[in-house]
Parts: sequence; C-alpha cells; structure tokens
Amino acid sequence: MISTLAIVVSLLLLMYLAYRGVTVLLLAPLMAALAVLLSGEISIYLPIYTDTFMKALGNYVIQFLPIFLLGALFGQLMADSGAAHTISRWIVAKLGDKHAIITVVLACAILTYGGVSLFVVAFAIYPIAKDLFQTADIPKRLIPATIALGSFTFTMTALPGTPAIQNAIPIPYYGTNVFAAPGLGLIAAAIMLLGGLWWLNSRTASARLAGEGYGKHDDDTDTTATEEVDSGALSHMPLFLAVLPLILVISVNALFTYVVFPRTDMSLITERFPHIAPAKMIGLWALIIALVTACSTLVISRLGHWNNLRTTINKGVFGFMLPLFNTASEVGYGAVIAGLAGFAIIRDAVLNVAPGNPLVSEAVAMNVLAGITGSSSGGLSIALQTLGSDYLRMAHEAGISPELMHRVAVMAAGGFDTLPHCGAIITLLSICKLSHRQSYLNIAAVTMMAPMVALISVITLGTIFGSF
Repeated sequence: MISTLAIVVSLLLLMYLAYRGVTVLLLAPLMAALAVLLSGEISIYLPIYTDTFMKALGNYVIQFLPIFLLGALFGQLMADSGAAHTISRWIVAKLGDKHAIITVVLACAILTYGGVSLFVVAFAIYPIAKDLFQTADIPKRLIPATIALGSFTFTMTALPGTPAIQNAIPIPYYGTNVFAAPGLGLIAAAIMLLGGLWWLNSRTASARLAGEGYGKHDDDTDTTATEEVDSGALSHMPLFLAVLPLILVISVNALFTYVVFPRTDMSLITERFPHIAPAKMIGLWALIIALVTACSTLVISRLGHWNNLRTTINKGVFGFMLPLFNTASEVGYGAVIAGLAGFAIIRDAVLNVAPGNPLVSEAVAMNVLAGITGSSSGGLSIALQTLGSDYLRMAHEAGISPELMHRVAVMAAGGFDTLPHCGAIITLLSICKLSHRQSYLNIAAVTMMAPMVALISVITLGTIFGSF
C-alpha cells in the first residue's frame, strides 16, 4: 500500500512540475528517487539508479539516437533549404489560410500512416507548420496539438493497417493482424479526426475574437531560412524539389521494409552478430536509409543556394539531443516505477476491473498502465504480457471476437498515454520550443478527449454489432 501511494505521489509531482516547466532531465531521476524513498527502499536507490534507470535510458538512446539525429537534421534542412517555405506557400495559395490546421494534420497523418516515426514527423513538419501558422496568423501555441492530432491519434491506434508499433503488439496474443476490426477502426478514426479538428478550429476562432495572432517567439528569426526568405533566395525553389524529400522518406522506407530487406539473405548478419534479430531491426534500418536519402537529396538539390550549409547541419545535429534525452529520461523513470512492488498492485487492480466484461476491463487496464508509464506501447505490453491469454479466454467465453479485443486494446493504450510526463509530448514541445503551460491543454484535448469518445463508441458498437 505504501509503495503504491509512493508511485502515485511521485507521478503527480512529475506531471505537475513538468507542466510548470521544470526540465524532465532533472525531474525523472528525482521523482524516481522519491518513489523509491517513499517505498522504503532508499538504501538500494543507487543501484536502482545505475542499473535500472540508466540502463533503460541508455538502451533507449542506443536504439533511437540515429532516428532523432537524422530526424532533427532533416527538419532543419527542410526549413533552411526553403522546402518548408515553398510547400507552405503553395498550400496557402491553393487552399487559403483558413485550411492551415487541417493541412498540417493531414500531412502528419500521411507520413505516420506511411510508416514514418512520429518523432521524425514532428521534426519534419514543424518548419512547415510554423510557416503556415505565421501566414494565417494562428497562435503558435496550437502547433503542438495540431501535430499531435495528425501523429499521435487516429493514425497510431485506429486506422486499419497502420504500421505503428502499438497496432502490432496485440497480434501474438490474439492471433490477429494490423487490419483487425477495420470498420470500427475507420469510425473511430473519423471521430478522432473530426473531434480534434473541431477543437482546434474553435480555439483558433476564440483567439481571433480575442485579437490573438501568431505572437512573437524566440525562434521566429532563429533560422537561416528567414534570412534567405528575406533576400528572396528560397522563393524560387520548385515545388517538386520541395516535396521530393517527404516522398522519399515514405517510399524509400516502404521499399526497404517490404521489398529489399525481406528478399535479402540475412545469414551473414546473424553469423557476424548472433545477438541481432534482423526481422526486428529492418524497420529501424529502413528508416535510417530513408532519412539519409532524403537529407542527401535536400543538400544536393540545393547546391549553390545554401546561405550557410555548415551552420544548418550543425544546428540540426545539435537540435536532436534535448528531445532524445528528455524522452530517454522518461523511459528510465518508467523502468524504475515498473520495478517497484506497488506497481504490481496497481497493475493487478486495473487488470481485474469489470471481470465480466473483458472490453471494459481491457480498456481501463490499457489506459491506466499507459498513463503511469507515459507510454502507449509500454502500457499495452505490460497488460498483454500479464493477462493477454486471460483476456482472450474471457473474450471467447463472452462471444467477443479477438479482432475487437485487438482494436479496443490499441485504442485504449492511446488514451491517457499523453499525460504531461509522456516522453513524446515532452519531445514535441521541445521541437516546437513551447512549454506545457502554453500548449498542453490543447494537446490533451485532441489526444485524450476525442480518443476517449472514439473508444467508448467502439466498445458500444462492438458490444451491439460485434466486430466489423
């Protein structure tokens, strides 16, 4: 009981202080230490810190450093090459300023549904969103919520066939596939999209009535692109060259993921690196190749037009470190919390909610565990590893299809995962150079409120009509 209370106190303080703007680089280890102290295990905190916290942090950095680095570089190249400016100007010319929000949402959705990491999408789309919002005079504080709607919601949990890791986790437990319950998934996606757009457009309208525009921000002139736009150097970049890097990120990623690597003999790799499972790594390798290809294309296609290529590259590379270590620190915190005795009590309690209705029990379990860990994939994995077989048995007894269980599990994991301490939210705010106080409430509205309505709708429709 004491250990459980310790986790709750630690988590609440972490969320509150993160919302108040305290860096998670310091908060994560301190709040983990507080949880251990209140649990009565402070005498072993140092080994927990060095072996649990730092190991989880280090493993995350090792796995995702190239994605964050290349994603940040890609975003900076998109901005300073003029690609983001050209794309945003074309969109405004074709659709008008009033469509800036839905344009950014759909751009994020296309990239994430194409298999691009949500972190890469945030890096790549932010320069475009910034330019569009400035032109349309929409408050910058709404950019993170707009990117989150397109990247963290319907394309991650609802759309049938989405390549997001969350959509793949239930497969071995339920014997399903990524297209589970496609009809319900499409309905849920529509609810999330329309609900999120309604919220963002209503906030924009309220801001206009209050006389609030884009505002002045520290990074308004913090790019070489601004200098080049002023001199007119970027206004002549052909639209095809501006869009080509985004096309390459999706197409090269898909090509190597579904064609090249599956047809490649990996025996030499397994012999040389026996600890590596190529099947689990090809997604990462494909994305690295795609980002290198896109970055190289941007550099080569704009030779002779760069204001200062070295400065652009340095700025992009330096820009990846804070988002990466913010997220990695959150992973370390989650690892410490998951190892405390109180976490097992919380896990068992939420997994046994509404035992007679596996859909409700599953939905509650995924939401709570994803909220505690700050990770949709983490909460989903913990719940299914613990009671995946039991949920499947309960579903069979209740006449509920595994496909419906799959879709509800994935959607529920994408509910409370975006609490203030979520690593993805902290990364997104870092990329946009905004604080929790400025943007979090709008992020919460589009990533929790609309998805919860969609989840309840799917459970209701699935209970009445079954999976479709």
